[in-house]
Amino acid sequence: MSTKAPTQMQETEFNFKCDWNGAFEDPEFIKTFSTEILENYILKKRWYAGKSSTLKYIEIVDYFELKSEKNTYYGVLFEVNFSEAFFQDYFIPLSFINQEKDALETSTVIAPVSFKNEEGFLIDAIHIEDFRKLVFENMMQYSAEAAPAKTVFHRSETTHPVAYESSRFMGGEQSNTSIIFNDSMVMKFFRRIYTSKNPDYEIVRFITEKTDFKNIPGYVSSMNVAFENGETVTLGLMQELIENEGDAWKYMLNELKGVFANLERKKIKASRLPKIRMYQRQPINTIPPEIIDFAGLNLFLKVAKLAVRTAEMHVALGSDMQDTAFTPTKYNGDYAVWLKNRLIYMFQNRLNTIENNMHKLDGEALELAKEFLDRKKEIREHFLNFNWTRMKSERIRIHGDYHLGQVLVANDDFFLLDFEGEPESTIQDRKVKQPPLKDVAGMFRSFHYAIYSSIFNSDEEFKVSQDELFEAGEVLYRYMIGVFMETYVDKVQRENLNIGYKQEIEFLLDYCLLEKAVYELGYELNSRPRWTIIPLRGIASILKNKIT
Repeated sequence: MSTKAPTQMQETEFNFKCDWNGAFEDPEFIKTFSTEILENYILKKRWYAGKSSTLKYIEIVDYFELKSEKNTYYGVLFEVNFSEAFFQDYFIPLSFINQEKDALETSTVIAPVSFKNEEGFLIDAIHIEDFRKLVFENMMQYSAEAAPAKTVFHRSETTHPVAYESSRFMGGEQSNTSIIFNDSMVMKFFRRIYTSKNPDYEIVRFITEKTDFKNIPGYVSSMNVAFENGETVTLGLMQELIENEGDAWKYMLNELKGVFANLERKKIKASRLPKIRMYQRQPINTIPPEIIDFAGLNLFLKVAKLAVRTAEMHVALGSDMQDTAFTPTKYNGDYAVWLKNRLIYMFQNRLNTIENNMHKLDGEALELAKEFLDRKKEIREHFLNFNWTRMKSERIRIHGDYHLGQVLVANDDFFLLDFEGEPESTIQDRKVKQPPLKDVAGMFRSFHYAIYSSIFNSDEEFKVSQDELFEAGEVLYRYMIGVFMETYVDKVQRENLNIGYKQEIEFLLDYCLLEKAVYELGYELNSRPRWTIIPLRGIASILKNKIT
């Protein structure tokens, strides 16, 4: 992030008669800020999720005030309304920096403005250290006996208060903004917000304070806004900073690169590798020597460890018998209706996308896309064929967006993070209890992506043909699933988490894998048409094996 300040005041048309301390009591300021200043700023930001839609107007929903010895800050909650008849809510903290009196810490300026002829800049306050320090100190000074307030700061009982030392941005700007405090904690400021507690905050706090599962960055503190009607909006979540070697996606790609290099180095023929049935549970000590020679033992040991951590996460999320938000529950008709409506809507959206983008495909991807369209009736019926009365397992709160990129590698172990849920889903949908096997299916799709990504990104380095790589990759994929299933199922069943028995497990995995692969189609067609073959192959595999 550049810290070079503008050398002189930019000419501005935004001259307000009010002073900064009364800005949000002035209708003229609110109108100009929402209609002219804010729109121009958010369109350039990575965290703004409405770029593909037509912005209609912005409305300031609410605000709160925070004061330090140096400055007055406003937390602004605003609603972006779109011509397509939907809206999104966002959070931005605001600061006014006087050009004459204050050093400008950042070049990320919202707009040059003046208040009562006092010239300066409107700044996103997260870029101001005094604001970050103020938020940190408010969280550390939390007391259960404090009087109710609109801005609610909380600190976990497991965290001892410490003094502020430093703060800095973590990496590049993403959908949220993360700040590292004291080189030991990381706070995620949620930019897009929802009129409810954020699932990331809910789940991280629950796991940290109510369970024994230690393989997440532990909950430290949070920042929320409480409304008079009882609703709460989560604005920030602070967790322990896990020193790590990167995420499991990067780790897996590195492992797989060596695995595929073995085909040439060891003269291995993919067609001669022993194959197994999809979902066949595979103890590591029974993996055929030909597969160990091809893939090595370490890859399977890591898959097994990831399966243990996944199982432990699900056991923790289904462990509370008092808090109804985390109590396991049975399937019912309401859930079935919700599920089918949601999936049929998504499926129709993907059908429209693929029909409009067929010209981007060729070769096998084009053939698989045609097969997908030819069998759309069967796929739709598969989604509708969810008979809740036959489900004997239970639903729990789940991660919801579980893949290798949501897992950190540290000290030869895995730590799970980002429990915010599926980006396309509403906040209400993210909190619906679902089969834990949906997370498992998400990880399996991530394994499939890692295999194909390794082939696509490194195929020029491999001497064998791409078809040979694909064939070997599909064999490896089934063994990775088999090892994961053996470890995961054994662990959750020993801990009495009810995921069903063999037939139900396989039905739910098929159902969730198909959902995940169809979900992926939209992104790939719009962003990386060459990669569309990955979800299309996943869909074809399920159609071949299960829908006949």
